[in-house]
Amino acid sequence: MNESERLAAWLRRRGILDDRVLAAMAAVPRERFVPDPERGDAYADRALPIGHGQTISQPFMVATICALLRLRGGERVLDVGTGSGYQAAVLAELAAEVVTVERVPELAERARQTLAATGYGRVDVRIADGTLGAPDRAPFDAIAVAAAAPAVPDALYAQLADGGRLVVPVGSRRDQQLRLIVRTAGGPDVAPSVPCRFVPLVGEGGFDD
Repeated sequence: MNESERLAAWLRRRGILDDRVLAAMAAVPRERFVPDPERGDAYADRALPIGHGQTISQPFMVATICALLRLRGGERVLDVGTGSGYQAAVLAELAAEVVTVERVPELAERARQTLAATGYGRVDVRIADGTLGAPDRAPFDAIAVAAAAPAVPDALYAQLADGGRLVVPVGSRRDQQLRLIVRTAGGPDVAPSVPCRFVPLVGEGGFDD
Protein backbone atom coordinates (compact mmCIF):
# COMPACT_ATOMS: atom_id res chain seq x y z
CA MET A 1 0.00 0.00 0.00
CA ASN A 2 1.49 3.36 -1.02
CA GLU A 3 1.12 6.67 0.83
CA SER A 4 -1.90 7.81 -1.19
CA GLU A 5 -3.67 4.51 -0.52
CA ARG A 6 -2.88 4.78 3.20
CA LEU A 7 -4.31 8.31 3.15
CA ALA A 8 -7.54 7.03 1.57
CA ALA A 9 -7.81 4.30 4.21
CA TRP A 10 -7.32 6.87 6.96
CA LEU A 11 -9.97 9.15 5.42
CA ARG A 12 -12.44 6.26 5.47
CA ARG A 13 -11.80 5.89 9.19
CA ARG A 14 -12.43 9.64 9.55
CA GLY A 15 -15.89 9.20 8.00
CA ILE A 16 -15.36 9.80 4.27
CA LEU A 17 -17.45 6.91 2.88
CA ASP A 18 -17.83 7.85 -0.79
CA ASP A 19 -15.88 5.11 -2.61
CA ARG A 20 -15.29 7.27 -5.70
CA VAL A 21 -13.80 10.06 -3.60
CA LEU A 22 -11.58 7.61 -1.71
CA ALA A 23 -10.38 6.09 -4.99
CA ALA A 24 -9.59 9.57 -6.34
CA MET A 25 -7.62 10.49 -3.21
CA ALA A 26 -5.71 7.21 -3.53
CA ALA A 27 -4.94 7.87 -7.19
CA VAL A 28 -3.41 11.36 -6.89
CA PRO A 29 0.25 11.54 -5.74
CA ARG A 30 -0.07 14.37 -3.23
CA GLU A 31 3.70 14.67 -2.76
CA ARG A 32 4.03 15.90 -6.36
CA PHE A 33 1.93 18.96 -5.49
CA VAL A 34 3.90 19.91 -2.35
CA PRO A 35 7.03 22.13 -2.48
CA ASP A 36 10.28 20.31 -1.73
CA PRO A 37 10.76 21.74 1.80
CA GLU A 38 7.33 20.38 2.83
CA ARG A 39 7.44 17.08 0.96
CA GLY A 40 8.14 15.02 4.08
CA ASP A 41 4.75 16.14 5.43
CA ALA A 42 2.85 15.67 2.17
CA TYR A 43 0.47 13.10 3.68
CA ALA A 44 -0.02 14.78 7.04
CA ASP A 45 -3.62 15.88 7.55
CA ARG A 46 -2.94 19.58 7.57
CA ALA A 47 -2.61 22.47 5.16
CA LEU A 48 0.95 23.17 3.98
CA PRO A 49 2.47 26.41 2.63
CA ILE A 50 3.05 26.62 -1.12
CA GLY A 51 4.25 30.24 -1.32
CA HIS A 52 2.56 33.59 -1.98
CA GLY A 53 0.63 33.26 1.29
CA GLN A 54 -1.30 30.25 -0.02
CA THR A 55 -1.58 26.61 1.06
CA ILE A 56 -2.33 23.15 -0.24
CA SER A 57 -5.51 22.20 1.59
CA GLN A 58 -5.75 19.60 4.34
CA PRO A 59 -6.57 16.21 2.76
CA PHE A 60 -9.66 15.75 4.93
CA MET A 61 -11.06 19.06 3.64
CA VAL A 62 -10.37 18.16 0.00
CA ALA A 63 -12.13 14.82 0.49
CA THR A 64 -15.03 16.46 2.35
CA ILE A 65 -15.57 19.03 -0.41
CA CYS A 66 -15.52 16.31 -3.07
CA ALA A 67 -17.91 14.10 -1.09
CA LEU A 68 -20.35 16.99 -0.59
CA LEU A 69 -20.35 17.68 -4.35
CA ARG A 70 -21.54 14.11 -5.11
CA LEU A 71 -19.77 14.15 -8.47
CA ARG A 72 -20.66 11.88 -11.36
CA GLY A 73 -18.34 10.95 -14.19
CA GLY A 74 -19.80 13.02 -17.02
CA GLU A 75 -19.94 16.36 -15.21
CA ARG A 76 -18.17 19.70 -15.66
CA VAL A 77 -16.57 21.18 -12.54
CA LEU A 78 -15.13 24.58 -11.66
CA ASP A 79 -12.31 24.65 -9.09
CA VAL A 80 -11.78 28.10 -7.53
CA GLY A 81 -8.37 28.70 -5.99
CA THR A 82 -6.04 26.39 -7.88
CA GLY A 83 -3.10 26.78 -5.51
CA SER A 84 -0.87 23.75 -6.04
CA GLY A 85 -3.36 22.06 -8.39
CA TYR A 86 -3.95 19.14 -6.00
CA GLN A 87 -7.70 19.62 -5.59
CA ALA A 88 -8.07 20.06 -9.36
CA ALA A 89 -6.31 16.71 -9.85
CA VAL A 90 -8.65 14.96 -7.42
CA LEU A 91 -11.64 16.55 -9.16
CA ALA A 92 -10.27 15.40 -12.52
CA GLU A 93 -10.47 11.82 -11.22
CA LEU A 94 -14.18 12.36 -10.52
CA ALA A 95 -15.49 14.49 -13.40
CA ALA A 96 -15.25 14.72 -17.19
CA GLU A 97 -14.07 18.34 -17.34
CA VAL A 98 -12.31 20.55 -14.79
CA VAL A 99 -11.68 24.28 -15.11
CA THR A 100 -9.53 25.76 -12.34
CA VAL A 101 -8.95 29.45 -11.63
CA GLU A 102 -6.00 31.00 -9.75
CA ARG A 103 -5.29 34.70 -9.24
CA VAL A 104 -1.51 34.34 -8.62
CA PRO A 105 0.23 33.80 -11.98
CA GLU A 106 3.25 32.02 -10.50
CA LEU A 107 1.05 29.48 -8.71
CA ALA A 108 -1.11 28.96 -11.78
CA GLU A 109 1.91 28.22 -13.97
CA ARG A 110 3.45 25.86 -11.42
CA ALA A 111 0.11 24.07 -11.04
CA ARG A 112 -0.25 23.78 -14.82
CA GLN A 113 3.16 22.14 -15.06
CA THR A 114 2.52 19.76 -12.16
CA LEU A 115 -0.89 18.75 -13.49
CA ALA A 116 0.60 18.00 -16.91
CA ALA A 117 3.48 16.03 -15.38
CA THR A 118 1.13 13.88 -13.29
CA GLY A 119 -1.28 13.02 -16.09
CA TYR A 120 -3.89 15.75 -15.58
CA GLY A 121 -2.95 17.97 -18.50
CA ARG A 122 -6.58 18.14 -19.65
CA VAL A 123 -7.39 20.40 -16.68
CA ASP A 124 -8.01 23.96 -17.96
CA VAL A 125 -5.87 26.23 -15.73
CA ARG A 126 -6.74 29.94 -15.85
CA ILE A 127 -5.32 33.10 -14.28
CA ALA A 128 -8.24 35.28 -13.19
CA ASP A 129 -10.36 36.49 -10.30
CA GLY A 130 -11.80 33.22 -9.06
CA THR A 131 -14.78 34.92 -7.45
CA LEU A 132 -16.02 35.67 -10.98
CA GLY A 133 -15.73 32.03 -12.08
CA ALA A 134 -15.37 31.12 -15.74
CA PRO A 135 -18.56 32.33 -17.42
CA ASP A 136 -17.46 31.23 -20.89
CA ARG A 137 -17.46 27.58 -19.69
CA ALA A 138 -20.66 27.80 -17.63
CA PRO A 139 -22.96 26.25 -16.64
CA PHE A 140 -21.14 23.97 -14.22
CA ASP A 141 -22.57 20.89 -12.58
CA ALA A 142 -20.40 21.55 -9.53
CA ILE A 143 -18.14 24.27 -8.14
CA ALA A 144 -15.50 23.70 -5.46
CA VAL A 145 -14.02 26.73 -3.69
CA ALA A 146 -10.76 26.27 -1.77
CA ALA A 147 -10.69 29.69 -0.09
CA ALA A 148 -12.95 31.42 2.42
CA ALA A 149 -15.56 33.95 1.33
CA PRO A 150 -17.52 36.42 3.48
CA ALA A 151 -20.67 35.25 1.64
CA VAL A 152 -21.52 32.98 -1.26
CA PRO A 153 -20.20 34.78 -4.39
CA ASP A 154 -23.18 35.66 -6.59
CA ALA A 155 -21.25 35.09 -9.81
CA LEU A 156 -20.43 31.51 -8.83
CA TYR A 157 -24.01 30.63 -7.94
CA ALA A 158 -25.16 32.14 -11.24
CA GLN A 159 -22.82 29.77 -13.13
CA LEU A 160 -24.39 26.62 -11.68
CA ALA A 161 -26.56 24.43 -13.87
CA ASP A 162 -30.05 23.61 -12.59
CA GLY A 163 -29.46 21.20 -9.73
CA GLY A 164 -25.78 22.17 -9.65
CA ARG A 165 -23.84 22.07 -6.38
CA LEU A 166 -21.47 24.64 -4.92
CA VAL A 167 -19.26 24.02 -1.87
CA VAL A 168 -17.59 27.06 -0.32
CA PRO A 169 -16.16 27.98 3.11
CA VAL A 170 -18.11 30.99 4.40
CA GLY A 171 -17.24 33.15 7.40
CA SER A 172 -14.54 35.51 8.62
CA ARG A 173 -10.90 35.55 7.59
CA ARG A 174 -10.06 33.20 10.48
CA ASP A 175 -13.05 30.92 11.05
CA GLN A 176 -15.51 29.50 8.57
CA GLN A 177 -17.98 26.73 7.90
CA LEU A 178 -18.20 24.68 4.73
CA ARG A 179 -21.55 25.18 3.03
CA LEU A 180 -23.23 23.15 0.31
CA ILE A 181 -25.47 25.25 -1.93
CA VAL A 182 -27.72 23.56 -4.49
CA ARG A 183 -29.33 25.58 -7.29
CA THR A 184 -33.06 24.82 -7.35
CA ALA A 185 -36.07 26.29 -9.11
CA GLY A 186 -37.03 27.93 -5.84
CA GLY A 187 -33.60 29.46 -5.23
CA PRO A 188 -30.48 28.36 -3.36
CA ASP A 189 -30.85 25.42 -0.98
CA VAL A 190 -28.12 25.89 1.65
CA ALA A 191 -26.87 23.15 3.99
CA PRO A 192 -24.09 23.74 6.55
CA SER A 193 -21.27 21.24 6.93
CA VAL A 194 -18.07 21.13 9.00
CA PRO A 195 -16.16 24.05 10.58
CA CYS A 196 -12.94 24.91 8.74
CA ARG A 197 -10.16 27.44 8.26
CA PHE A 198 -9.09 28.36 4.72
CA VAL A 199 -7.04 31.23 3.33
CA PRO A 200 -9.23 34.20 2.28
CA LEU A 201 -10.86 34.26 -1.14
CA VAL A 202 -9.65 37.55 -2.61
CA GLY A 203 -11.46 39.32 -5.43
CA GLU A 204 -14.59 41.16 -6.46
CA GLY A 205 -16.86 38.63 -4.75
CA GLY A 206 -14.56 37.92 -1.80
CA PHE A 207 -12.30 39.76 0.63
CA ASP A 208 -10.16 42.78 -0.23
CA ASP A 209 -6.51 41.98 -0.92
